[in-house]
Amino acid sequence: MQRETLQDAAPIAAFKFASGKVLDFVLPPRCASCGALTERQVGLCSACWPGLSFITDPFCERCGVPFEFAVPGRSVCAACLRRPPAFDRAFSPLSYGDMSRTLILQLKHGDRLGHAQLLANLMAPHVASFGLESPLIMPVPLHPWRLIWRRFNQSVLLARHLARATGHKLDVFSLARRRRTKMQQGLDARQRRENVRAAFMVPAKRRGFVKGRDILLIDDVFTTGATVEACCKPLRKAGARRIGVLTAARVVSPQSAAI
Repeated sequence: MQRETLQDAAPIAAFKFASGKVLDFVLPPRCASCGALTERQVGLCSACWPGLSFITDPFCERCGVPFEFAVPGRSVCAACLRRPPAFDRAFSPLSYGDMSRTLILQLKHGDRLGHAQLLANLMAPHVASFGLESPLIMPVPLHPWRLIWRRFNQSVLLARHLARATGHKLDVFSLARRRRTKMQQGLDARQRRENVRAAFMVPAKRRGFVKGRDILLIDDVFTTGATVEACCKPLRKAGARRIGVLTAARVVSPQSAAI
């Protein structure tokens, strides 16, 4: 049986390889940032790659904010100790800086949809580290009117790529935005919390589906955590077991230009 499976898979792999070569010939791979030729589709060139700032140990085990210096064991930052978040753990592979900001803004406002796969490729290796059991991959939803205006939800694009990469189930129906809020840009932490207070809900017909499940909430940028907190509260109320938050980038300091 396994021999037949491998034999069946071989032509498929060969077709994908050949298709990729044809695509590279017709549309040569180019850097997602500057447009220079690269070795693979959906990537960055050697000049742009160093512009990404990755978050590595040490960082807060709850919210993922990096620490300035190493601390003994696994630690929680003062903010999480003072006000424990509604999620179990959050992490972002990238610090929100010049290069990551450019990629995310081009995705959200410049229709550079290919950036979603690039960012998801950086997020995917961290999914297993949450220790969630068969999690539902759940994007932060947009209000229907904003979705019509923007034409797509970047969080859904990221979540779709992550679901394909990890084999976990994508769920775009169990979390809904029930009221249209102001843009978060330019608001401080308190104003952001007030802006999204009670803005999300789990539809009644989906509560049984969420109950007892692990959730991995997906968004593009973690700024103050107000939006993901507002998402997690109705998920908790619906009986979600554990909730992880994975975003492409995280604002590390108040001086960082948030979106």
